[in-house]
Amino acid sequence: MVTASRRGSDARRNLYTGATTTTGDCVRRFLDLLYDGSAWLAALAMVGVLLMVLLAIVSRQFGLHVAGTDAYAGYSMAAAGFLALAHTLKRNEHIRVTLLLGRLKGKAHHALEMWALTAGAALAGLFAFYSVRLAWVSLALNDISTGNDATPLWIPQLTMALGTVILLVALVDEWVLQLRGQRVVASSGEMLRNE
Repeated sequence: MVTASRRGSDARRNLYTGATTTTGDCVRRFLDLLYDGSAWLAALAMVGVLLMVLLAIVSRQFGLHVAGTDAYAGYSMAAAGFLALAHTLKRNEHIRVTLLLGRLKGKAHHALEMWALTAGAALAGLFAFYSVRLAWVSLALNDISTGNDATPLWIPQLTMALGTVILLVALVDEWVLQLRGQRVVASSGEMLRNE
């Protein structure tokens, strides 16, 4: 009786496929959705860069000046960069130097991966903490940009804070997967990407 109730609380029936999903599957699905959502926001920020550049070009052609287009293009570019960090990490697209790692096998390879992920998570944690703190202080002080746009700086800084927090979540996710032996690292595609 206890087993049946425990099984019922730990797993939910998927209405579409009829498959049972555990809590771990739900967490994995949420994390993947978080990384993909962050990538979509980064893509929207890139569209924002395009729109600001086009607006600046078109307005100059008509002899108009739209204040703040350069600043908003910069804010959008920064947002795109920070919001894409976690998705890029999860797709194994960050630049890694694997000279030593490629020569190690077994426990030594695992230990070096754990060390690298621990160091990365620690640095991402500091980065996330200070990014959130910067946005919070800018909000508290009502700090505005010095350009013509006079934008409250906490707004563009919020995308930096969000991107670094999601990167921290992704690195902790990778750390846990590596610890459990479930981390899948794609083989290097360097030979395919000769430019």
